[in-house]
Amino acid sequence: MAKAEWQGAVIAQSDTFEVVEGNVYFPRASVNPSHLADSATHTVCGWKGTASYYDVVVDGQRLADAAWYYPTPKDAAANITDHIAFWKGVVVTR
Repeated sequence: MAKAEWQGAVIAQSDTFEVVEGNVYFPRASVNPSHLADSATHTVCGWKGTASYYDVVVDGQRLADAAWYYPTPKDAAANITDHIAFWKGVVVTR
């Protein structure tokens, strides 16, 4: 079981997940969408593709760009299609 938490709220929880470069990627269906807000941030990884970001929001507090995903990952990263990862203070345990 993997779990992502911030400010006492469970943001994501799942028995199935992917680990890439030490980051836990949760299936999108296991992430509580009420804790995500769109961000305009994008970054590029040479082998995974272009990442898009979400802010994590709990009780009106916002943690900017604390979640990311690859909308159309490259073939080498196909296993993280429809998955979301967290950082910047979101505590991920497994």
